[in-house]
Amino acid sequence: MDAAALWQRYQDWLYYHEGLGFYLDVSRVGFDDNFLQALQPKLDKAFKDLAALEAGAIANPDENRMVGHYWLRDPDRAPSPELKQGIIDTLEKIETFVQKIHSGEIHPPNAPKFTDLLSIGIGGSALGPEFVAEALAPDIPPLAIHFIDNTDPAGIDRTLSKLQNKLASTLVLVISKSGGTPEPRNGMIEVQQAFATQGLDFAKQAIATTGVGSNLDKTAQSQGWIETFPMEDWVGGRTSEMSAVGLLPAALQGIDIRAMLAGAKEMDIATRIPNLKSNPAALLALSWYYIGNGKGEKDMVILPYKDSLLLFSRYLQQLVMESLGKEKDLDGNIVHQGIAVYGNKGSTDQHAYVQQLREGVPNFFATFIEVLKDRQGKSPEIDPGITSGDYLSGFLQGTRKALYENDRQSITVTIPQVNPYTVGALIALYERAVTIYGFLVNVNAYHQPGVEAGKKAASEILDLQTKVVKLIQQEGKPMYLSQIAEKLSATQDTEAIYKIVRHLAANDRGITLHGNLGKPSSLTVSTT
Repeated sequence: MDAAALWQRYQDWLYYHEGLGFYLDVSRVGFDDNFLQALQPKLDKAFKDLAALEAGAIANPDENRMVGHYWLRDPDRAPSPELKQGIIDTLEKIETFVQKIHSGEIHPPNAPKFTDLLSIGIGGSALGPEFVAEALAPDIPPLAIHFIDNTDPAGIDRTLSKLQNKLASTLVLVISKSGGTPEPRNGMIEVQQAFATQGLDFAKQAIATTGVGSNLDKTAQSQGWIETFPMEDWVGGRTSEMSAVGLLPAALQGIDIRAMLAGAKEMDIATRIPNLKSNPAALLALSWYYIGNGKGEKDMVILPYKDSLLLFSRYLQQLVMESLGKEKDLDGNIVHQGIAVYGNKGSTDQHAYVQQLREGVPNFFATFIEVLKDRQGKSPEIDPGITSGDYLSGFLQGTRKALYENDRQSITVTIPQVNPYTVGALIALYERAVTIYGFLVNVNAYHQPGVEAGKKAASEILDLQTKVVKLIQQEGKPMYLSQIAEKLSATQDTEAIYKIVRHLAANDRGITLHGNLGKPSSLTVSTT
């Protein structure tokens, strides 16, 4: 396509939202009128399905749950007065609590104010708050936030080491809908032990966001934690940033959560319009569908050209991949759907993997996230008439051009600046694009059987570990792996048994391996 035709296509397909100062450019995606005409019936159905979802239709039949994260930023759309009032009450409860924390009215037993916030979660209860903290937290926040988002002992130690001298003024937030998810439970227990080591009363410095009546809720109530906040069953982890899961830690850091909600609400309104050119989420979903042939055949590379948006690609990994990565469609057909997501930031990645993006395997499409405002205040000139921000803008445009010249397709999302309003809008945009794309490819974007299967398999390994250790202790003599497996009637799990005892031996857990470590079948295992 020559320059004049490309410029015209850019103008024809450029989406602009005046209230948000938001642009979406899909001109470098090669769909044509024939493709649009063929897809129109699916788009029309997707718009109707989305409207039904927002009205309270059951979205997850496996658990008989609605999907209501849209109502969080517009309670008037909730399908019942009770749900509406619950949303309003939770937001007011968060704001009242945060004001008392910031003022020192609520304070730890051994300090006049809380200085730090330790958030313990996993998946959506960590990725959203981490992204928002990186993007929006002030340089000197009322509470500096830290995260435990895994069950890695060394990672937990690293976080606790940073808080060693400030644990007495640290507010601990545990986030878990059920209270039974292993990672936040493990993190909570380790932090409780760290508090006990310093002679601190954990309960007097702990709060929870969890389901009403959950195991975690019961623990917090029985131990006398400071406060609990509800996590509704109609809010999934990957869409929970606008619930207490994300709003509470954001507000504690001094982030304007009302502005986040307002930006998300404005984007919801824009993406509710049942017309392709007037709906940025539909434009995104259509582009993904075209590029990946409706089968996710190409990866989504997210390149935000702003340091504060570094974690946006990690956040989108879960939102997109957990929602769309499905073995079966809604009709029970094997489809293996999904879109792989990765990325870091520009222009850093121009010195990393843009070489492959331009000249290597064409198995991707790029999404550039452009921020128009460079910084607060005036920028100095690096070269005559040129600032650092001009370089950043030039790198974005140059990379986009270089990719297009080599038949690599791209999307460009542009926001005026990074603030709570625009970040709220970005979150809503991608939540709704994922929903529409899910409808286009006929998958349930709101259940995750693969995640549950992984949890079940992990639980089985831990059960096996308990049996292995008990058997070795009872035998009291060295045993081959094959003997252990046979005695436990678990010959199909010999490899798992080997990895269990290897892990225990490496961590001085009372198990010793004898023999050639490079030949597992020759090893014997005994108690230390």
